[in-house]
Amino acid sequence: MSTITQVKHDVKDLSLAPLGKQRIEWAGREMPVLRQIQDRFAQEKPLEGIRLVACCHVTTETAHLAIALKNAGADAILIASNPLSTQDDVAASLVVDHGISVYAQKGEDNETYHRHVRIALDHRPNIIIDDGSDVVATLIQERQEQLADLIGTTEETTTGIVRLKAMLKDGVLTFPAMNVNDADTKHFFDNRYGTGQSTLDGIIRATNILLAGKTIVVAGYGWCGKGTALRARGMGGNVIVTEIDPVRAIEAAMDGFRVLPMDLAAPLGDLFITVTGNKHVIRKEHFDVMKDGAIVCNSGHFDIEIDLKSLKAMASEIKVVRNFTEEYRLTNGKSVVVIGEGRLVNLAAAEGHPSAVMDMSFANQALACEYLVKNKGKLAPGLYSIPAELDKDIARLKLQAMGIAIDTLTSEQVEYINSWTAGT
Repeated sequence: MSTITQVKHDVKDLSLAPLGKQRIEWAGREMPVLRQIQDRFAQEKPLEGIRLVACCHVTTETAHLAIALKNAGADAILIASNPLSTQDDVAASLVVDHGISVYAQKGEDNETYHRHVRIALDHRPNIIIDDGSDVVATLIQERQEQLADLIGTTEETTTGIVRLKAMLKDGVLTFPAMNVNDADTKHFFDNRYGTGQSTLDGIIRATNILLAGKTIVVAGYGWCGKGTALRARGMGGNVIVTEIDPVRAIEAAMDGFRVLPMDLAAPLGDLFITVTGNKHVIRKEHFDVMKDGAIVCNSGHFDIEIDLKSLKAMASEIKVVRNFTEEYRLTNGKSVVVIGEGRLVNLAAAEGHPSAVMDMSFANQALACEYLVKNKGKLAPGLYSIPAELDKDIARLKLQAMGIAIDTLTSEQVEYINSWTAGT
Protein backbone atom coordinates (compact mmCIF):
# COMPACT_ATOMS: atom_id res chain seq x y z
CA MET A 1 0.00 0.00 0.00
CA SER A 2 3.03 2.25 -0.02
CA THR A 3 2.38 3.42 -3.57
CA ILE A 4 -1.12 4.70 -2.84
CA THR A 5 0.21 7.94 -1.41
CA GLN A 6 1.17 8.77 -5.00
CA VAL A 7 -2.41 8.31 -6.24
CA LYS A 8 -4.54 11.40 -5.69
CA HIS A 9 -7.90 10.52 -4.20
CA ASP A 10 -10.72 11.54 -1.89
CA VAL A 11 -12.29 8.35 -0.55
CA LYS A 12 -13.73 7.60 2.87
CA ASP A 13 -11.44 4.89 4.22
CA LEU A 14 -8.57 3.12 2.44
CA SER A 15 -8.66 0.31 5.00
CA LEU A 16 -11.87 -0.88 3.34
CA ALA A 17 -9.90 -1.91 0.24
CA PRO A 18 -9.68 -5.68 1.01
CA LEU A 19 -13.47 -5.96 1.22
CA GLY A 20 -13.83 -3.88 -1.94
CA LYS A 21 -11.36 -6.07 -3.81
CA GLN A 22 -13.30 -9.18 -2.81
CA ARG A 23 -16.61 -7.69 -3.97
CA ILE A 24 -15.12 -6.42 -7.24
CA GLU A 25 -13.83 -9.91 -7.99
CA TRP A 26 -17.25 -11.38 -7.24
CA ALA A 27 -18.96 -8.97 -9.66
CA GLY A 28 -16.44 -9.91 -12.35
CA ARG A 29 -17.77 -13.46 -12.39
CA GLU A 30 -20.81 -12.22 -14.31
CA MET A 31 -19.06 -9.70 -16.57
CA PRO A 32 -17.44 -11.87 -19.26
CA VAL A 33 -17.95 -9.40 -22.13
CA LEU A 34 -16.18 -6.55 -20.37
CA ARG A 35 -13.44 -8.95 -19.28
CA GLN A 36 -12.70 -9.80 -22.91
CA ILE A 37 -12.58 -6.08 -23.72
CA GLN A 38 -10.24 -5.53 -20.75
CA ASP A 39 -7.89 -8.21 -22.08
CA ARG A 40 -7.88 -6.77 -25.61
CA PHE A 41 -7.37 -3.25 -24.32
CA ALA A 42 -4.37 -4.42 -22.28
CA GLN A 43 -2.77 -5.70 -25.48
CA GLU A 44 -3.72 -2.89 -27.89
CA LYS A 45 -3.72 0.21 -25.61
CA PRO A 46 -6.32 2.11 -27.72
CA LEU A 47 -6.55 4.96 -25.18
CA GLU A 48 -2.83 5.47 -24.65
CA GLY A 49 -2.14 9.06 -23.65
CA ILE A 50 -5.83 9.97 -23.36
CA ARG A 51 -6.88 12.00 -20.33
CA LEU A 52 -10.27 10.63 -19.29
CA VAL A 53 -12.85 11.55 -16.67
CA ALA A 54 -15.56 9.05 -15.71
CA CYS A 55 -18.50 10.38 -13.69
CA CYS A 56 -20.35 7.20 -12.70
CA HIS A 57 -21.94 5.40 -9.80
CA VAL A 58 -18.89 3.98 -8.00
CA THR A 59 -19.96 0.35 -7.69
CA THR A 60 -18.35 -3.06 -8.12
CA GLU A 61 -19.47 -3.08 -11.75
CA THR A 62 -18.09 0.39 -12.47
CA ALA A 63 -14.78 -0.81 -11.05
CA HIS A 64 -14.45 -3.19 -13.99
CA LEU A 65 -15.05 -0.35 -16.44
CA ALA A 66 -12.38 1.73 -14.68
CA ILE A 67 -9.95 -1.21 -14.87
CA ALA A 68 -10.68 -1.62 -18.58
CA LEU A 69 -9.96 2.07 -19.19
CA LYS A 70 -6.67 1.82 -17.32
CA ASN A 71 -5.77 -1.32 -19.26
CA ALA A 72 -6.42 0.68 -22.43
CA GLY A 73 -3.75 3.19 -21.39
CA ALA A 74 -6.05 6.01 -20.30
CA ASP A 75 -4.97 8.50 -17.64
CA ALA A 76 -8.31 8.26 -15.84
CA ILE A 77 -10.06 9.91 -12.90
CA LEU A 78 -13.28 8.47 -11.47
CA ILE A 79 -15.81 10.61 -9.62
CA ALA A 80 -19.27 9.80 -8.25
CA SER A 81 -22.31 10.76 -10.30
CA ASN A 82 -24.63 10.68 -7.29
CA PRO A 83 -23.98 11.51 -3.62
CA LEU A 84 -25.54 8.29 -2.30
CA SER A 85 -24.44 5.74 -4.91
CA THR A 86 -20.78 5.29 -3.95
CA GLN A 87 -19.66 2.00 -2.41
CA ASP A 88 -16.80 3.16 -0.18
CA ASP A 89 -15.00 -0.18 -0.14
CA VAL A 90 -14.94 -0.25 -3.95
CA ALA A 91 -13.57 3.30 -4.10
CA ALA A 92 -10.82 2.30 -1.67
CA SER A 93 -9.87 -0.81 -3.64
CA LEU A 94 -9.61 1.09 -6.91
CA VAL A 95 -7.09 3.43 -5.27
CA VAL A 96 -5.13 0.79 -3.35
CA ASP A 97 -5.22 -2.20 -5.70
CA HIS A 98 -5.41 -0.55 -9.10
CA GLY A 99 -3.80 2.87 -8.68
CA ILE A 100 -6.85 4.72 -10.03
CA SER A 101 -7.64 8.23 -8.77
CA VAL A 102 -11.11 8.19 -7.22
CA TYR A 103 -13.00 11.16 -5.79
CA ALA A 104 -16.15 9.73 -4.23
CA GLN A 105 -17.67 9.16 -0.80
CA LYS A 106 -21.09 7.78 0.01
CA GLY A 107 -23.20 10.55 1.49
CA GLU A 108 -21.04 13.40 0.23
CA ASP A 109 -22.82 16.75 0.31
CA ASN A 110 -23.57 18.82 -2.77
CA GLU A 111 -20.57 21.07 -2.14
CA THR A 112 -18.22 18.08 -2.12
CA TYR A 113 -19.89 16.61 -5.20
CA HIS A 114 -19.42 19.82 -7.19
CA ARG A 115 -15.84 20.16 -5.91
CA HIS A 116 -15.12 16.69 -7.28
CA VAL A 117 -16.61 17.69 -10.64
CA ARG A 118 -14.23 20.65 -10.80
CA ILE A 119 -11.26 18.50 -9.73
CA ALA A 120 -12.13 16.19 -12.61
CA LEU A 121 -12.23 19.11 -15.04
CA ASP A 122 -8.83 20.26 -13.74
CA HIS A 123 -7.59 17.01 -15.34
CA ARG A 124 -8.39 18.67 -18.71
CA PRO A 125 -10.13 15.58 -20.10
CA ASN A 126 -10.01 14.48 -23.72
CA ILE A 127 -12.86 12.02 -23.11
CA ILE A 128 -15.72 12.35 -20.60
CA ILE A 129 -17.87 9.41 -19.55
CA ASP A 130 -20.89 11.10 -18.01
CA ASP A 131 -23.87 9.89 -16.02
CA GLY A 132 -26.47 12.65 -16.09
CA SER A 133 -24.32 15.18 -18.04
CA ASP A 134 -23.26 17.21 -15.00
CA VAL A 135 -19.58 17.19 -15.99
CA VAL A 136 -20.34 18.19 -19.56
CA ALA A 137 -22.75 20.92 -18.44
CA THR A 138 -20.16 22.31 -16.01
CA LEU A 139 -17.49 22.24 -18.71
CA ILE A 140 -19.70 24.22 -21.09
CA GLN A 141 -20.82 26.70 -18.45
CA GLU A 142 -17.54 27.26 -16.60
CA ARG A 143 -14.60 25.97 -18.66
CA GLN A 144 -15.13 27.11 -22.23
CA GLU A 145 -11.37 27.37 -22.72
CA GLN A 146 -11.04 23.60 -22.20
CA LEU A 147 -13.43 22.61 -24.99
CA ALA A 148 -10.51 22.47 -27.42
CA ASP A 149 -9.07 19.55 -25.42
CA LEU A 150 -12.24 17.48 -25.70
CA ILE A 151 -12.47 14.68 -28.28
CA GLY A 152 -15.96 13.72 -27.17
CA THR A 153 -18.22 12.39 -24.44
CA THR A 154 -20.36 9.33 -23.75
CA GLU A 155 -23.65 9.29 -21.86
CA GLU A 156 -25.64 6.31 -20.59
CA THR A 157 -28.64 7.79 -18.76
CA THR A 158 -31.98 8.88 -20.17
CA THR A 159 -31.70 12.09 -18.13
CA GLY A 160 -28.27 12.83 -19.56
CA ILE A 161 -29.45 12.26 -23.13
CA VAL A 162 -32.34 14.68 -22.59
CA ARG A 163 -29.82 17.29 -21.40
CA LEU A 164 -27.50 16.65 -24.37
CA LYS A 165 -30.41 17.09 -26.78
CA ALA A 166 -31.19 20.42 -25.10
CA MET A 167 -27.53 21.44 -25.47
CA LEU A 168 -27.65 20.51 -29.16
CA LYS A 169 -30.84 22.53 -29.63
CA ASP A 170 -29.23 25.54 -27.92
CA GLY A 171 -26.12 25.27 -30.10
CA VAL A 172 -23.68 24.65 -27.21
CA LEU A 173 -22.89 20.99 -28.01
CA THR A 174 -19.73 21.71 -30.00
CA PHE A 175 -18.29 18.20 -29.84
CA PRO A 176 -19.44 14.63 -30.60
CA ALA A 177 -21.40 12.80 -27.89
CA MET A 178 -22.09 9.07 -27.93
CA ASN A 179 -25.63 8.07 -26.94
CA VAL A 180 -24.79 4.87 -25.06
CA ASN A 181 -28.23 4.84 -23.42
CA ASP A 182 -30.03 4.04 -26.67
CA ALA A 183 -27.83 1.07 -27.59
CA ASP A 184 -30.00 -2.04 -27.77
CA THR A 185 -27.63 -3.93 -25.48
CA LYS A 186 -27.96 -1.13 -22.94
CA HIS A 187 -31.54 0.06 -22.53
CA PHE A 188 -33.31 -3.20 -23.34
CA PHE A 189 -31.47 -4.90 -20.48
CA ASP A 190 -29.95 -2.32 -18.11
CA ASN A 191 -33.00 -0.05 -18.01
CA ARG A 192 -35.61 -2.80 -18.04
CA TYR A 193 -34.21 -5.78 -16.15
CA GLY A 194 -31.53 -3.96 -14.15
CA THR A 195 -33.70 -1.09 -12.93
CA GLY A 196 -36.69 -3.35 -12.36
CA GLN A 197 -34.87 -5.79 -10.10
CA SER A 198 -32.56 -3.37 -8.30
CA THR A 199 -35.32 -0.83 -7.56
CA LEU A 200 -37.39 -3.40 -5.72
CA ASP A 201 -34.23 -4.69 -4.05
CA GLY A 202 -33.55 -1.20 -2.64
CA ILE A 203 -37.15 -0.78 -1.45
CA ILE A 204 -37.20 -4.15 0.30
CA ARG A 205 -33.78 -3.64 1.94
CA ALA A 206 -34.81 -0.21 3.22
CA THR A 207 -38.29 -1.10 4.46
CA ASN A 208 -38.70 -4.90 4.60
CA ILE A 209 -42.30 -4.46 3.46
CA LEU A 210 -44.28 -7.18 1.73
CA LEU A 211 -45.04 -6.10 -1.84
CA ALA A 212 -47.75 -8.70 -2.43
CA GLY A 213 -51.16 -7.10 -2.15
CA LYS A 214 -49.81 -3.53 -2.09
CA THR A 215 -51.01 -0.91 -4.57
CA ILE A 216 -47.81 0.23 -6.28
CA VAL A 217 -47.82 3.38 -8.41
CA VAL A 218 -45.08 3.52 -11.06
CA ALA A 219 -44.64 7.00 -12.55
CA GLY A 220 -43.32 6.67 -16.09
CA TYR A 221 -43.48 3.78 -18.56
CA GLY A 222 -40.21 4.11 -20.42
CA TRP A 223 -37.84 1.14 -20.30
CA CYS A 224 -37.08 1.72 -16.62
CA GLY A 225 -40.78 2.04 -15.82
CA LYS A 226 -41.61 -1.09 -17.82
CA GLY A 227 -39.07 -3.12 -15.88
CA THR A 228 -40.17 -1.73 -12.52
CA ALA A 229 -43.86 -2.31 -13.20
CA LEU A 230 -43.20 -5.84 -14.47
CA ARG A 231 -41.14 -6.81 -11.43
CA ALA A 232 -43.61 -5.19 -9.01
CA ARG A 233 -46.46 -7.21 -10.53
CA GLY A 234 -44.30 -10.32 -10.35
CA MET A 235 -43.98 -9.77 -6.59
CA GLY A 236 -47.77 -9.66 -6.25
CA GLY A 237 -48.28 -5.89 -6.38
CA ASN A 238 -51.38 -4.26 -7.84
CA VAL A 239 -49.66 -1.85 -10.22
CA ILE A 240 -50.93 1.51 -11.43
CA VAL A 241 -48.94 3.34 -14.12
CA THR A 242 -48.97 7.11 -14.64
CA GLU A 243 -47.80 8.57 -17.95
CA ILE A 244 -47.77 11.75 -20.05
CA ASP A 245 -47.09 9.97 -23.37
CA PRO A 246 -50.27 8.60 -25.00
CA VAL A 247 -48.46 5.78 -26.83
CA ARG A 248 -46.75 4.55 -23.68
CA ALA A 249 -50.02 4.83 -21.78
CA ILE A 250 -51.72 2.56 -24.34
CA GLU A 251 -48.79 0.16 -24.08
CA ALA A 252 -49.09 0.06 -20.28
CA ALA A 253 -52.83 -0.58 -20.54
CA MET A 254 -52.34 -3.38 -23.06
CA ASP A 255 -49.62 -4.86 -20.85
CA GLY A 256 -52.36 -5.27 -18.27
CA PHE A 257 -51.67 -2.31 -15.97
CA ARG A 258 -54.19 0.21 -14.70
CA VAL A 259 -53.36 3.67 -16.10
CA LEU A 260 -54.35 6.81 -14.18
CA PRO A 261 -53.19 10.42 -13.82
CA MET A 262 -51.19 10.98 -10.64
CA ASP A 263 -53.99 13.07 -9.12
CA LEU A 264 -56.21 9.98 -9.11
CA ALA A 265 -53.46 7.50 -8.27
CA ALA A 266 -52.16 9.47 -5.26
CA PRO A 267 -55.00 8.51 -2.84
CA LEU A 268 -54.77 4.84 -3.88
CA GLY A 269 -51.08 4.02 -3.65
CA ASP A 270 -49.26 2.28 -0.82
CA LEU A 271 -45.90 2.64 -2.59
CA PHE A 272 -44.86 5.21 -5.21
CA ILE A 273 -41.85 4.79 -7.53
CA THR A 274 -40.84 7.58 -9.92
CA VAL A 275 -38.85 6.71 -13.05
CA THR A 276 -39.53 9.62 -15.41
CA GLY A 277 -36.38 11.74 -15.55
CA ASN A 278 -38.54 14.82 -15.01
CA LYS A 279 -39.10 17.29 -12.19
CA HIS A 280 -41.72 17.20 -9.39
CA VAL A 281 -43.70 14.23 -10.64
CA ILE A 282 -45.01 13.87 -7.08
CA ARG A 283 -45.94 17.26 -5.58
CA LYS A 284 -47.73 18.92 -2.67
CA GLU A 285 -51.22 18.21 -3.98
CA HIS A 286 -50.33 14.52 -4.17
CA PHE A 287 -48.86 14.37 -0.66
CA ASP A 288 -52.03 16.03 0.64
CA VAL A 289 -54.25 13.11 -0.44
CA MET A 290 -51.93 10.13 0.14
CA LYS A 291 -52.77 7.39 2.61
CA ASP A 292 -51.22 7.58 6.05
CA GLY A 293 -47.86 5.80 5.83
CA ALA A 294 -47.56 5.91 2.03
CA ILE A 295 -43.99 5.18 0.90
CA VAL A 296 -42.35 7.30 -1.80
CA CYS A 297 -39.09 6.67 -3.66
CA ASN A 298 -37.31 7.54 -6.87
CA SER A 299 -35.34 5.47 -9.37
CA GLY A 300 -34.71 8.26 -11.88
CA HIS A 301 -31.25 9.79 -12.06
CA PHE A 302 -31.75 13.00 -10.06
CA ASP A 303 -33.63 13.56 -6.78
CA ILE A 304 -35.91 16.25 -8.22
CA GLU A 305 -38.66 13.85 -9.31
CA ILE A 306 -40.14 14.09 -5.81
CA ASP A 307 -40.86 17.62 -4.54
CA LEU A 308 -39.07 17.15 -1.22
CA LYS A 309 -38.92 20.89 -0.55
CA SER A 310 -42.71 21.06 -0.42
CA LEU A 311 -42.87 17.87 1.64
CA LYS A 312 -40.49 19.34 4.21
CA ALA A 313 -42.60 22.48 4.41
CA MET A 314 -45.67 20.33 5.09
CA ALA A 315 -43.98 18.33 7.86
CA SER A 316 -44.18 19.00 11.58
CA GLU A 317 -41.55 16.34 12.26
CA ILE A 318 -38.99 14.36 10.25
CA LYS A 319 -37.31 11.32 11.74
CA VAL A 320 -35.15 8.43 10.55
CA VAL A 321 -37.10 5.19 11.09
CA ARG A 322 -34.71 2.76 9.37
CA ASN A 323 -31.46 3.03 7.40
CA PHE A 324 -32.09 5.26 4.37
CA THR A 325 -35.74 5.66 5.42
CA GLU A 326 -37.29 8.87 6.77
CA GLU A 327 -40.82 9.48 8.02
CA TYR A 328 -42.36 12.90 7.41
CA ARG A 329 -45.12 13.55 9.93
CA LEU A 330 -47.48 16.03 8.25
CA THR A 331 -49.51 18.76 9.89
CA ASN A 332 -52.69 16.96 8.75
CA GLY A 333 -51.78 14.07 11.07
CA LYS A 334 -50.75 11.63 8.35
CA SER A 335 -47.22 10.53 7.50
CA VAL A 336 -45.29 10.02 4.25
CA VAL A 337 -42.18 7.83 4.20
CA VAL A 338 -39.29 8.67 1.85
CA ILE A 339 -36.56 6.19 0.95
CA GLY A 340 -32.99 7.22 0.12
CA GLU A 341 -33.61 10.97 0.40
CA GLY A 342 -35.41 10.78 -2.94
CA ARG A 343 -32.21 9.75 -4.71
CA LEU A 344 -31.76 6.58 -6.77
CA VAL A 345 -33.28 4.01 -4.42
CA ASN A 346 -31.48 1.08 -6.03
CA LEU A 347 -28.10 2.63 -5.25
CA ALA A 348 -28.93 4.59 -2.10
CA ALA A 349 -30.41 1.58 -0.30
CA ALA A 350 -29.00 -1.35 -2.30
CA GLU A 351 -26.12 -2.15 -4.68
CA GLY A 352 -27.46 -1.00 -8.03
CA HIS A 353 -27.94 -3.14 -11.10
CA PRO A 354 -26.79 -6.77 -11.16
CA SER A 355 -23.39 -7.33 -12.76
CA ALA A 356 -24.78 -9.37 -15.66
CA VAL A 357 -26.63 -6.40 -17.19
CA MET A 358 -23.90 -3.86 -16.43
CA ASP A 359 -21.53 -6.14 -18.32
CA MET A 360 -23.21 -5.04 -21.55
CA SER A 361 -23.75 -1.41 -20.54
CA PHE A 362 -20.10 -0.89 -19.63
CA ALA A 363 -18.95 -2.80 -22.70
CA ASN A 364 -20.81 -0.12 -24.65
CA GLN A 365 -19.10 2.63 -22.65
CA ALA A 366 -15.62 1.18 -23.19
CA LEU A 367 -16.14 0.65 -26.92
CA ALA A 368 -17.70 4.12 -27.29
CA CYS A 369 -14.53 5.67 -25.85
CA GLU A 370 -12.40 3.65 -28.27
CA TYR A 371 -14.68 4.70 -31.17
CA LEU A 372 -14.34 8.40 -30.31
CA VAL A 373 -10.55 8.17 -30.18
CA LYS A 374 -10.35 6.20 -33.44
CA ASN A 375 -12.55 8.79 -35.14
CA LYS A 376 -10.94 11.89 -33.63
CA GLY A 377 -11.47 14.83 -35.96
CA LYS A 378 -13.84 12.87 -38.23
CA LEU A 379 -17.09 13.36 -36.32
CA ALA A 380 -19.00 16.62 -36.51
CA PRO A 381 -20.52 18.02 -33.29
CA GLY A 382 -23.71 16.19 -32.40
CA LEU A 383 -25.28 13.17 -30.77
CA TYR A 384 -24.31 9.76 -32.17
CA SER A 385 -25.71 6.28 -31.68
CA ILE A 386 -23.46 3.35 -30.93
CA PRO A 387 -22.66 1.76 -34.33
CA ALA A 388 -24.99 -1.18 -34.94
CA GLU A 389 -22.09 -3.55 -35.56
CA LEU A 390 -20.63 -2.81 -32.10
CA ASP A 391 -24.03 -3.30 -30.51
CA LYS A 392 -24.45 -6.70 -32.17
CA ASP A 393 -20.89 -7.72 -31.33
CA ILE A 394 -21.63 -7.13 -27.65
CA ALA A 395 -24.81 -9.21 -27.94
CA ARG A 396 -22.92 -12.06 -29.63
CA LEU A 397 -20.26 -12.07 -26.93
CA LYS A 398 -22.97 -12.13 -24.24
CA LEU A 399 -24.79 -15.02 -25.90
CA GLN A 400 -21.54 -16.92 -26.19
CA ALA A 401 -20.84 -16.40 -22.49
CA MET A 402 -24.38 -17.60 -21.68
CA GLY A 403 -23.89 -20.75 -23.76
CA ILE A 404 -26.69 -19.81 -26.17
CA ALA A 405 -26.49 -20.49 -29.92
CA ILE A 406 -28.68 -18.82 -32.54
CA ASP A 407 -29.46 -19.47 -36.21
CA THR A 408 -27.65 -17.95 -39.17
CA LEU A 409 -29.18 -17.12 -42.54
CA THR A 410 -28.74 -19.48 -45.45
CA SER A 411 -27.44 -18.07 -48.73
CA GLU A 412 -30.96 -18.38 -50.14
CA GLN A 413 -32.39 -16.37 -47.23
CA VAL A 414 -29.73 -13.67 -47.62
CA GLU A 415 -30.60 -13.37 -51.31
CA TYR A 416 -34.32 -13.19 -50.54
CA ILE A 417 -34.19 -10.44 -47.92
CA ASN A 418 -31.93 -8.35 -50.17
CA SER A 419 -34.22 -8.61 -53.18
CA TRP A 420 -37.37 -6.74 -54.07
CA THR A 421 -38.45 -8.88 -57.05
CA ALA A 422 -39.66 -11.94 -55.16
CA GLY A 423 -43.26 -11.75 -53.99
CA THR A 424 -46.20 -14.09 -53.78
